[in-house]
Amino acid sequence: MERISKANEVTFAILRIGAGLLFMFHGAQKLFGWFGGFGGTPGATAPLFSLMGLAGVLEFFGGALIVLGLLTRPVAVILTLQMLIAYGMAHMPHGPWPILNQGEPALLFAVIFLFFATHGGGRFSLDHTLFGRSHER
Repeated sequence: MERISKANEVTFAILRIGAGLLFMFHGAQKLFGWFGGFGGTPGATAPLFSLMGLAGVLEFFGGALIVLGLLTRPVAVILTLQMLIAYGMAHMPHGPWPILNQGEPALLFAVIFLFFATHGGGRFSLDHTLFGRSHER
């Protein structure tokens, strides 16, 4: 039973760190023009003072906080809302089905961040180290 519990903590951390890093890539595209650049144009960045610029800031820095497991719950609430709004604004106009409107990544991130909003950062997080928080079930 102890092995299962330890494996749960490790896979919890892998999910948090993996999701945070993948989310940071989206922010890095918008803010720094990395990974193919904003809009698929190499080196292009989103205007900082725009909705896409705000999205880039939330994605890059919010993703970094998720990776670290710092302020996990409030950051995850903000990122969940961001992804639901992004889905509504960018994907829903192309139809209601995520498979057809290419909205699966936004909804998947929303579900993952909702999980962290309710469970916290887990044992291997700065929240747990600094504040004694763990992921309560």
